[in-house]
Amino acid sequence: MLKEGYAVWQCGSHEISLTRPRIMGILNVTPDSFSDGGEHLDVDAAVEHALEMLDQGADIIDVGGESTRPGHTPVSPNEEAERVVPVIRKILAAVPDAIISIDTRHPEVAKMCARLGASIINDVTGFTNPAMVEVAAGTSCGCVITHWDRTLEEKPTRRQVSLDDAKPVRVVPSSQRFTLPEEAPIMRNVMGFLGDSARTLLRAGIAKERICVDPGAGFDKDTNQDVVIQRATRSMVSMGYPLMCAVSRKRFTGAVSGEKDVAQRDAASIGIALSSIASGARILRVHNVAETAQAVNSYWAVSHKDPRQAFVSIGSNMGDRLDNLSRAVALIDHIPLTAVVQVSHAYDTAPAYGISSSVANAVVEVRTELHPLVLLDELLKVEETLGRVRPEGQDGFGDRVIDCDLEWVEGERHSGRKLTLPHARMGERDYVILPMEDLMHDPARFFLYANAPVKVLPREERVGMVISDLGELTWE
Repeated sequence: MLKEGYAVWQCGSHEISLTRPRIMGILNVTPDSFSDGGEHLDVDAAVEHALEMLDQGADIIDVGGESTRPGHTPVSPNEEAERVVPVIRKILAAVPDAIISIDTRHPEVAKMCARLGASIINDVTGFTNPAMVEVAAGTSCGCVITHWDRTLEEKPTRRQVSLDDAKPVRVVPSSQRFTLPEEAPIMRNVMGFLGDSARTLLRAGIAKERICVDPGAGFDKDTNQDVVIQRATRSMVSMGYPLMCAVSRKRFTGAVSGEKDVAQRDAASIGIALSSIASGARILRVHNVAETAQAVNSYWAVSHKDPRQAFVSIGSNMGDRLDNLSRAVALIDHIPLTAVVQVSHAYDTAPAYGISSSVANAVVEVRTELHPLVLLDELLKVEETLGRVRPEGQDGFGDRVIDCDLEWVEGERHSGRKLTLPHARMGERDYVILPMEDLMHDPARFFLYANAPVKVLPREERVGMVISDLGELTWE
C-alpha cells in the first residue's frame, strides 16, 4: 500500500513503510559522544539498550563507534570495528530480524557490518568517498546521505534593510536587520550536495528506493543555519527521497530552548521533530526512544486518519471458553481508535506449546489507528481484565483464561522481545490459519500480495490442529 510517493525505504531485505514516521534509536558505543559517550561501551550493556529501544518503539537501531561531536578524536577503522562488530553480532543473535544501521565514514567498517547483517549504511560524510559508494553498490543496504560541507563555516552576512524608501528630509538610517541569514544560498548548498551525492549513488546502480537524505544538523553549522534548514524541510522533502530528522540533543536544540544540559534536551528535540514530521520528514534519529515514540504516536493519532487492517488471534482453555472468547472480542471492540470488522468461527484445537488441554480459538479482524506497540498494550489489558495471570518467568505459553496475540498489522514490520510483526509463528499455527479462512479465501495468497514475510506451512506440517467447529461467537 503506497499512500505517498516516498512511502517505502528499501533496506536490504527490509521494506520500511514510511506512511507513518519511523524512529531510529541511537546506540553510541563510544567513550566521547556528546550526549551518551561511555554509557554503552560494554557490549552486553549496549545490546541490552538496543533491545530496550526496540521494545520502546524504535524501528531501526543506529550503531556508531566514532564520535562526530565538535572537536572529536578520529578513530581508525580497526578500532571502530572492534567497538561495533560485537554489538551488531549480539543484537542480531538476539533479534535476527532487527533493522541495524551502521553509522560510519569508513568503507571497511561498512562492508564488514553489512556482511554481519546490517541493513543500512549511514555515512556522515555523505558518500563523498568513492570507496564507500563502491561498498554500498556491492550490498542491498539502504543509504543515508548526510550533509557535511565545511564551506558553511563561512557564515553568510545578514542583509541590511532600509525602511525609508520615501527619503524624508531628515534621513534616519535604519538599524532593522533580518534575524536569520538568507535561506537561498544555504539551501542551494545543502540540497545541491544531497542531490549530487544521490545522483552519484544512482549512477553506481543503487536504486532510488534505497536512498534517504539527512541535512546534517550541527555538522559545521551554527544555530541560525540549522533553523533555516529545518524551516526548509518541505523543500528537502520535495527532492523525492525519505528525509531524516537527526537533531536529537544537538547544540542548536539547546540554543532555541535555553536548555544547557545536553541530557535534558529531549523535549526540545521532540518539538523540532514534530515540526519536521508536519513538513514531511519520516525518519527520526533520536536518543530517547520512549518519550519520542509517545509524542509521535500521540501526534500522529490526532493529526492523521490512518486506519490499518490487523488480525488478532484469541484463545482460551480455562473456564467457559466460548464466553471468554466472546468477552474478549467485545473488549477489543472498545479499544480506542480500534473497531472489530469481523470474527471467525470459534474452533476447538489440539493443545500445543505445552498447553495441557484443547483450546478454543478464533481470529478477529480489526481496523486500528494505534501504533502496534500501543495496540499490544491494550490487548494485554484485555487479558488482565478477563483474569489472565502470568506466572513469574513464564514465556507466554501455558494454560490461560484468554490469550490475545497480535498476528499482523497492515504495512508494519517490527522485531523485538516484546513484539514481532508479523508474528513469527503465525504460519505454523493451524488454529490461526484455518480460522483466517473464514475471513478471507486464501491466507497464504493474502500475505503474498500484502508483501508480508509470512510463510504459511502446508496443513500437515502445522501445530495446534483444528479438531472441530464450535460455531459463531456472539459478542455484540
